[in-house]
Amino acid sequence: MPVAEGVLLRSVTMWLLLQSLLLLASCFCSAAAFPKGCYPSEEEGLKTFRCSNARLTEVPRDIPNDTNKLFLDSNRIPFLPRDAFRDLPLLLELDLSHNAIASVESGAFRGLAEHLHSLDLSSNRLVSLSKDAFNNLKAKVNLSNNPWLCDCRLQELIRTVDLVAGSSGGIVCHSSTQEEHVGKAFLQVIADTDFCNVYKKTTDIAMLVTMFGWFAMVISYLVYYVRQNQEDARRHLEYLKSLPSKQRRSEESSTISTVV
Repeated sequence: MPVAEGVLLRSVTMWLLLQSLLLLASCFCSAAAFPKGCYPSEEEGLKTFRCSNARLTEVPRDIPNDTNKLFLDSNRIPFLPRDAFRDLPLLLELDLSHNAIASVESGAFRGLAEHLHSLDLSSNRLVSLSKDAFNNLKAKVNLSNNPWLCDCRLQELIRTVDLVAGSSGGIVCHSSTQEEHVGKAFLQVIADTDFCNVYKKTTDIAMLVTMFGWFAMVISYLVYYVRQNQEDARRHLEYLKSLPSKQRRSEESSTISTVV
């Protein structure tokens, strides 16, 4: 009996040791799948994935697809490609602040329209952005502290998105189609200036100038053509006058019939 108990005890010990090793290996493999500095957690009952200050240069690919809150702030991400978050159908909050994002491809947030309610793009390098970048997105968006170019494109973008309360004052004209607007809050500027209307007027004037230029060229060519023909006819008549009378009359009749 003591021998049997010893064998049983060793078997149980070996089984527990094997289970511990398998659990440790599983945890190690799971951790190794995430970029350095990234880790999953649970906050207020929501599954969270944090990659803050992880020196990332692109959006990670191995984010758990049941993530509710994703923090990619304080990294070096330069742009957002199409379908960057398409495998995160349950995402509610997305923090991309304090990166180097200068461009966002159309469709970058595709798949997030139904659930995402908070998107932070503040403190990046956005100068200009198409309104299509946020197509069908219902989230509250923070666009403050970017080096914006104040023009019609930005005006259309602001009319499309739902800004986070209190963030509009941080959307400042770093540059503008009109120099006097530089350094001013964009919403303050568009209260007095319609960039899209100014753009339309400028385009209309450019079209009128172009049409006038073509019209002037056509008129100039017609005037030149008529004068050139008159000059040729005058020279021909002078030549005819120098001919004997019979030949001259014949040539004049031919010239007159040609002109008619």
